[in-house]
Amino acid sequence: MARPGSAPHRVLIYSHDTFGLGHLRRARAIAHALVAEMPERRVLILSGSPVSHAFRFAPGVTCRRLPGVVKLDSGAYRSLGAAHDLDAVVETRAALIRHVARRFDPDLFLVDKEPTGFHGEVLPVLAPLRDRGCRLVLGLRDVLDDPGLLAPEWERKGALAALPLYDAIWVYGLEEIYAPLSGLALPPGVAERLTYTGYLRREAPDAAPPAGEDEPFLLVTPGGGGDGIDLVEAVVRAYEAEAPPHRALVVFGPFFPKAARDALQARIDAHPRLSSLDFDARLERLMRRAAGVVAMGGYNTFCEILSFDRPALILPRVRPRREQLIRAEAAARLGLVETLAPDAAGPERMAAALAALPGRPRPSARPIPHLLDGLPAICRLVAVPGLAPRVAAE
Repeated sequence: MARPGSAPHRVLIYSHDTFGLGHLRRARAIAHALVAEMPERRVLILSGSPVSHAFRFAPGVTCRRLPGVVKLDSGAYRSLGAAHDLDAVVETRAALIRHVARRFDPDLFLVDKEPTGFHGEVLPVLAPLRDRGCRLVLGLRDVLDDPGLLAPEWERKGALAALPLYDAIWVYGLEEIYAPLSGLALPPGVAERLTYTGYLRREAPDAAPPAGEDEPFLLVTPGGGGDGIDLVEAVVRAYEAEAPPHRALVVFGPFFPKAARDALQARIDAHPRLSSLDFDARLERLMRRAAGVVAMGGYNTFCEILSFDRPALILPRVRPRREQLIRAEAAARLGLVETLAPDAAGPERMAAALAALPGRPRPSARPIPHLLDGLPAICRLVAVPGLAPRVAAE
């Protein structure tokens, strides 16, 4: 354990990752910033992502895999390995978390999004870690869900009751864009522990485009892809109806349903202005080169759009969570992106929006103070024990 009052040398990050890429990519960005700021620091990420092996981690950062679970269309969960009982998998995950917490002995434990962890698996380690002097921090993305849906979910999970266990709550966004805990009946004293860090800036290596591939293109990304069928379908239909002048590159994502991907791939192959990739773990390189981005507007994609200053058209998912819709509408009101409701994305209207996209204002045309200050703010917050001021950038 680090000396009292010194900067934490061992940081444990919990990222439940039941589905998609967002939680792992957010944890990875934070971990890399922490070791860049203090090379002797060690960061260990606990992640349930089934594709964690596809990502490279900086020296000083280790990712340890938790047994995977997946969310069904009904909202229920099952083990990623269909032969395993979910309760048994949760018990195994909880035991592994306890083991790692005891052996790694962190100075700071950063829990991503879920105050109690998946099915409460984090709760057993919170009090023992705190008793050993470890600071407990809950990290939240800018938008969780509509308050009317979030409140009963957190009540059911015991998340609200767990908030007082945390020394601080960091929101990876800005209050003027959205306050994720607004509308919730927070326990006494919790609001005073809340800090808005700003969004997490992303970087991409300088790299020239492959030979013969310097033509402007639109990047179409549904993130992990598990719920991206409507987005890719809308783009393909638009090109089939009235092809925009720029070519489009579709990156399906590792969780895109195979049958739908195969059907869409055949239509993409038949169109001279469309091409595709299954998955690219370094999507930032493509984002940086794109003339415009078409996306669903998940947290990480939004951070990349801001970081690489790309004109963006967002078609947000509206089920089972309204998170992407809330973020897209807030960003559109500030002039950061353009939005189009999925049910309004007819082929002709979509084609017109795609044709106009490269000429749309970039996010930098609407400067917002501290918008992308999240990673430096987190490094400052990690280094200073105790409660931080409400806005880290001040």
